[in-house]
Parts: sequence; C-alpha cells; structure tokens
Amino acid sequence: MDQSVPRTVRLPTTVIGSYPKPPYLKIPDFFQKGAKKAGLLGCNTDAYSDMMAGLSQAELADLERDIMRATRDVIHEQCDCGVENVTDGEVRRENYIHFLCRFIEGIDFQEKTEIQARNGAFTAAVPTIRADVKWRGPLSCAEEWKKSQAVSPVPVKYTLPGPMTIMGSTANAYYKDDKKLAQDLASIVNRHVLELADAGCKTIQIDEPLFARKPDAALEYGIDCLDLCFKGCPAHVDKQMHMCCGYPGHVDQVDYLKADQTAYRRIAPALDSSLVDSISIEDSWCRNDLSLLGLFKNKKVILGAMNVSSSRVETIEEIRERLSEALEHIDAERLIVAPDCGLALLDGEKFRHLLKPKLANMCEAAKSVPVAGKKSLGISSAFKRAHDDCGEECGERNKLSKQ
Repeated sequence: MDQSVPRTVRLPTTVIGSYPKPPYLKIPDFFQKGAKKAGLLGCNTDAYSDMMAGLSQAELADLERDIMRATRDVIHEQCDCGVENVTDGEVRRENYIHFLCRFIEGIDFQEKTEIQARNGAFTAAVPTIRADVKWRGPLSCAEEWKKSQAVSPVPVKYTLPGPMTIMGSTANAYYKDDKKLAQDLASIVNRHVLELADAGCKTIQIDEPLFARKPDAALEYGIDCLDLCFKGCPAHVDKQMHMCCGYPGHVDQVDYLKADQTAYRRIAPALDSSLVDSISIEDSWCRNDLSLLGLFKNKKVILGAMNVSSSRVETIEEIRERLSEALEHIDAERLIVAPDCGLALLDGEKFRHLLKPKLANMCEAAKSVPVAGKKSLGISSAFKRAHDDCGEECGERNKLSKQ
C-alpha cells in the first residue's frame, strides 16, 4: 500500500432543523422569503394566528394534506443530497420556537410585548408569559414524528426548543426567578422527549442557541435545565443539542450582530459533562480555532460545514479539507457533519436553487475525509446505524440525484 496516499473515513451527515416550505404550503413563518429585515424574531406571529383561527375543519384537513406532502418532499430532497439523519424540515411550524409555546398555558399570544433582540440590534413583539407555565395541549410531538417517519426511508430527527431559547423569544411578565421559569419549561420539554422516545424516535435535538448569547446563564442554570429536558431518556436515543450564534435577518447580510463565538469555549467543558450525547456548533460562517474540539472529551460533535446564510456554494474540496483539519482534534467516531443551522433562509427565486448543491456538496465531502493517520479510521457507529436504517430506497435516490 502506498503510504503517501491519505487514508479516509466516511463521516455521518445530518441537518439541524428547518427547510424551505414548498410554495404550495401556505403557512406564514418568520423567514418571510425575499424580505430584508434586521432579524427574524417577531415576524409573522400574528399572520399565523389569524390564518389558523380562520380555517374550517375541511380547510384544516386540506392543510394537513399539504403539510404531509411537504414533509415527504423535503425529506426526500435531503435523501437525494445524501443526508442520512433527516428532519421533517419543521414545515408545519411558523418557527422553531413558538409552535410549542402556543400549547403552553401561561404564554399569551394576544397581548404581546416589545423587546430588544440580539443585544439591541432590533426590536420584536413577542408572546408574553403572564402565569405559571404548564402544558395545555393538545399537540403531540410524538404523533407528529410518527407521521414524518412514516414517509421517510431514513431515520427522522425531531427538534424541540430548549428552555433558555423559549425565554429569549418571549417576554417574562410573571416569574421573579429566571431559573424557576427555565425549570418549569424544562419539565414541559421533558414530557415530549419521553413521549418521542416511547414512540420510537432515535434522535431528539433540543435547540439552545441562547447558550452562545448568554453563556453566564447557560453555566448558571441552562445546562442543568438541558439535563432536565433529557431526564429519563433511554440510553439508545441520541440526545442532541444545537447551539449557534444566531440567524441573520436575510441571506448575505453582512452587518448582522452574531453572538461572541468564544462562548463555545466557555461552555464546552460543562456540556461535555452533561447528559447530552451530541453537541452541534457552527464552523462555516466563521471558522473556529479547531482546538475547541479537543475540549469535548466524551461527546460527539456535530460540526457546521455549510453556511446557511450565504449564497456562495461551498466546494466539495474546501469542505473536505476543513473536516480533515477537524480530525486532527477529535476522533472520527465522534464527528458528525451538518450545516451550521436550519436551512429555511435559502428560499425564494434568488436562493432556493442554491440549497440542493450546497447540501449535496457537504454530503459528498463527508463520504471521504482524509485523516493521514491522525485519528481513528473506523466508520462511526452513528453512520453505521443510519446506513443500515436507510435501506435500498435511499441508495437509489442518491444514485438518481447524480444522473
């Protein structure tokens, strides 16, 4: 064997959450395709409320058919690109946070409160917490997941907002103690985590981008509450969390105030001792010092390898090179490849056609990453499970996508 030829590993791939809604699915969301705005928070909450309140039972049934059609379409597009652990694209949601809040007692969507968002970058009118938060229902996350899994040839991940992120997207007019509010919200999220696990969901992700914006609060109570969210979750479930430095208001926005990326380094040791199995961080929009990965001694890292807010299509070669650099700091068995964040910004006439080549290039790069003897060469167990569950249908889709 020629020792000068770098040896390679195949890394597993996933996505983080959102996907552009197809044009036929008429659900208002905070991405507002084509609109240029300072930020997403607060956008279209009223439009969603008004739409749902005005639908008849027959119209609700039609909407559900469109939702399931969209779910199937976005899952199959992810498969075509080579994604092994997909999401439902969160297509039935107005956004990744407030869909759950609408079913929580104590959160008022009628009388909203204006808050300063993103460290004062813009203002947003958000739902208001006016009483003890308790689960009201009737939403069943487990039933939603079962519907999505039924139309998918590969394992479907389910995503939920974490306590701090819910708090960052609402206004608290009731609780005197943020920690108590976070604990009460964690109990609600935990209810759904356990129901999802009982239903058979093998990958559950809790989104906590607020950890990067508020690392002190994350260390004080946020990570403990993340553990409460996963309390009692079976060991066979991959317990994932996603933190990022925040969505911009639109694609290619250059003046967007991101969170301080050094927060990752502050939070990493505490997360490495938490109940989660896999931790998702950005790396594409702004490169990390990859020695950060060495701070994760026990957890898998889901590394952002595609910029979700840029119109530039990353090449296979540049993604592969970055992943190879990452393997100098973490074992291949603990590295998973994903976009930086959700993908729904890449929508509309100007950007939608870029999503598939960006995602496909990411997945192609992950298939063969040089390691040059630096770290373990085995295919990760996470990839093996995803590959075994994928079956022939997904393999055929991947072949067709290259024709």
